[in-house]
Amino acid sequence: MPPRTMAKYDIAILGGDRRTACMAPVLAEKGYRVVCFRTVSIPCGSSIKSKLAFTDSLREALDSAPVIIGGIPFTRSGSLYCEENTSDAAVSISELQRGIRKHQKIFAGVIPEDFRKTCEEREISCHDFMLDEPMTLYNAVSTAEGAILEALLHKDTNLHMSNTLVLGYGRCGKILADRLKGLHACVTVCSNDACELALACALGFETLHLSKLWNNICCYEYIFNTIPARVLNRRCLEKVSPSALIIDIASNKTGADYEAAQKLNIHIRFCPGLPGKYAGESCAKYLTDYVINRL
Repeated sequence: MPPRTMAKYDIAILGGDRRTACMAPVLAEKGYRVVCFRTVSIPCGSSIKSKLAFTDSLREALDSAPVIIGGIPFTRSGSLYCEENTSDAAVSISELQRGIRKHQKIFAGVIPEDFRKTCEEREISCHDFMLDEPMTLYNAVSTAEGAILEALLHKDTNLHMSNTLVLGYGRCGKILADRLKGLHACVTVCSNDACELALACALGFETLHLSKLWNNICCYEYIFNTIPARVLNRRCLEKVSPSALIIDIASNKTGADYEAAQKLNIHIRFCPGLPGKYAGESCAKYLTDYVINRL
């Protein structure tokens, strides 16, 4: 890390969820001086916690460290993403931009493009966790495990031998289907991509083209959606079994018509941020390594 004679801390952690909160003790154990602003409760012993600093001032956090770590996503609805402290005034993107300075480094996930461009013009480097392929794969593992846990928590039947549908066969879809198969669910992969369907078939899954979803969706007890497009429209939802559970992990509720699902009394759960909810410590290790390797 380049020397900062005026820096009181090495790293400032802003908001986020358990993933970023769990980074704080890992970084402290490695000898970094860390200050936290609006993080969730940090799970660590008193000896480690005593090495961490906390502030309610965004200005202090931004002024006192050359490296800034934000959450995944970095922002939500135009403000800094903070899972907790919802009663506090939101920190706007413009307020963040005014506070950061030349030569600082920012690490976060899903950094808005206009924010990144502004930083680039001011010689502030942005490192997006979710543009790193290994990181997205680690994140997909945590997402898949979290989706399965959500399913088990909210339906009183076994995944074992259940008719289970996975919509989409990208990073998350592949890992999710594999984990469900390991639990001996009867897994069908649904996609409109011929190569994805061919790979799923080669790996022993049943396959279904997306164009045939409407005719077949009634057959499944568990439905996991990973497609960030409204594939679960009203027409499809009308055919879903009344006893089925839908777990939607596509971003921003883009995967389903939630208004129609409510009217039809369909059991659907939107599950964002599963890695932060269930695997904060595991994710923190990967994220910390990513940051340290780029300092």
